[in-house]
Amino acid sequence: MTYIEYTDLKALIDFHMDAYYNLDEPVISDYEYDQLMQKLKNAEHEHPEWITPDSPSQKIGGTAKREAGVKVTHNVPMLSIEDVFDKKEVESWVDKVKNMHPDCSFSVETKIDGLSTTIRYAKASAKVNGKQMDRLKMTIAETRGDGEVGEDVTANAKVIPDVKQVLDFPYDNLEIRGEVYMTHEKFEEYNRTQEKLGKKLAVNPRNLAAGTLRQLDPTITKERGLSMFIFNVQSGPAELMESHCSSLDRLSEAGVPVVYHKHCNTKQEILQVIDEIAEMRASLPYDIDGAVIKIDEIKYRNDFPAGAKYSSGHIAYKYPPEEKIVEMDDVIVDVGRTGKLTFTAEFHDRDTGKPAQLCGTSVSRATLHNIDFIKEMKIGIGGQYRLYKSGEIIPKLNGWVKEPPIVFCAPKNCPMCGSQLIREEDTVDIRCVNPNCKAQVSRAIAFFVSRDSMNIMGLGDTLIDSLCSEGYLSTIADIYHLYEHREKLIEKGLIGREKNTDKLLSAIEQSKGNSPVNLLTGLGIRNVGKGAAKEIMKHYKNICELMTATKEELVQFDDIGDTTAACLVEFFSNPENVEVINDLQNSGVNFEMPLEEKTNKLEGMTIVVTGTLPTLDRKEATELIEKNGGKCTSSVSKKTTLVVAGEGAGSKKTTAEELGIKIIDEAELLNLIND
Repeated sequence: MTYIEYTDLKALIDFHMDAYYNLDEPVISDYEYDQLMQKLKNAEHEHPEWITPDSPSQKIGGTAKREAGVKVTHNVPMLSIEDVFDKKEVESWVDKVKNMHPDCSFSVETKIDGLSTTIRYAKASAKVNGKQMDRLKMTIAETRGDGEVGEDVTANAKVIPDVKQVLDFPYDNLEIRGEVYMTHEKFEEYNRTQEKLGKKLAVNPRNLAAGTLRQLDPTITKERGLSMFIFNVQSGPAELMESHCSSLDRLSEAGVPVVYHKHCNTKQEILQVIDEIAEMRASLPYDIDGAVIKIDEIKYRNDFPAGAKYSSGHIAYKYPPEEKIVEMDDVIVDVGRTGKLTFTAEFHDRDTGKPAQLCGTSVSRATLHNIDFIKEMKIGIGGQYRLYKSGEIIPKLNGWVKEPPIVFCAPKNCPMCGSQLIREEDTVDIRCVNPNCKAQVSRAIAFFVSRDSMNIMGLGDTLIDSLCSEGYLSTIADIYHLYEHREKLIEKGLIGREKNTDKLLSAIEQSKGNSPVNLLTGLGIRNVGKGAAKEIMKHYKNICELMTATKEELVQFDDIGDTTAACLVEFFSNPENVEVINDLQNSGVNFEMPLEEKTNKLEGMTIVVTGTLPTLDRKEATELIEKNGGKCTSSVSKKTTLVVAGEGAGSKKTTAEELGIKIIDEAELLNLIND
């Protein structure tokens, strides 16, 4: 490999590291990434003079995300584990350890495919059954970030059932590290909901878990259902820092979920457990991508350093990805909420004639991303393709092995309503532009009543389909006319008996008072989600005013780009959409934004909020400051006037102290505003 090829490889791996760790949107499989990294290590082994501190082999993959929480410097660095891909490498490493410490033993455990998180506990006195006892109380939870600095996710960790907020240990402090993950069941449940709403599906459980743990709203984290296994004691009392297996067993006895682990003494035992875990892999309700081999005697670990990026005394054996050859049976074409066509491959295992078995699940379908992907992959009935899941629950086609007689072509007319389809300029999207298309109507209504939109409880997908089929719903505005058909609805039992019907009609009536932000979100305008709707409505008094806005006017606002502006103007220019909106207004749906009382009490002040405040979350604090004339920034500098610091405030507070900037708490901020 030449030096130019080496630098290109580094840049490629950096790109994939960012996509995986920071964006939670991997472009290639874990296996493909591992092969690139192995290629890099081989080059650096041959040319050690090429190695620099910024090489992907020398750094942790992620960075702490400012927008989702405050930065936290780790008490104990959260490093990676060096990967090996051959059992001979495992044997060689064990021999190396045994040669230095013949009495050494090992722990072999599952390598959970999730997001590494550390939880710190501190002593807190409390009454238990009338007696005063010393216990450990959780003080902070932090993600790995770059290994030295992570992100405070305490509020979200508290809603994970596996995270124990109090431990009955009489220690002064304790720090444990584990993996936050999502089960297959919760992941599939999330994607089913996304698919019904016509929204983007998550790629795999690991990335969805990472994004969920970084949510600004803990209720979303709780709703999605994360889990956690502990796999290490980072720091604590001597009795937990002697034997790794014993410390995990002690935590398990206290009710802390810990990774599956087995104590081993010999190479043969280690290899046997690696094989046992491989067999378990198919039946586990969560993803693993390897087996971790750790030196059990913690005092010996520092004798085996593995470089700046990796923790000492551990290696991880990575299992090869599963792959099957499947034969294409059909390409299913469907229409999403926005009219966009979706394509799904339907296939069978070439060798068995049945659904393919991958990672313990039966697979007979896979998403075909777009028509260009279909052409590139030569997708067609009778063709044969490689199917794999590399530690992922979503199956992917990975190249053809036998071309089909005919490559699939997209239909010219909508499969649901027969209208002519269009392919949008400079995109891969094919759409049905008929607003009365049956597929779009039911999904548009489902989206309109969903939690992020008008939040009408009780109006689920099945009921919506029934009401559409019976002719009661043909637009979102028809929801507010259902009360006119109360007697008929009760008679037919579509909603249920009188009590259930009235309960739903009451929920519909209450939804009329929702914010116009909810209404704008629910209209389902392309590129206008909940966040965009909130930003847009900051600039308009009501929906009617927004409807008359021009593209030139809209793009003047920082938060509205060309694409979003064009989508808004196009939507409000459609006479059928205007008719529906007028119907909503005539039905009494709220179009008016509330008048906010603003003051200038913080005028001229540049304020940074850091840490967890007692009653305000980050967004609420920012809005309060801006409403009272202040300016919020994310970093501390000489221009900063005040720093509002809460529990777990990290480097921002330290920087403020060094610069002599005044630091206040939430109570003092509220006093400044209320005085």
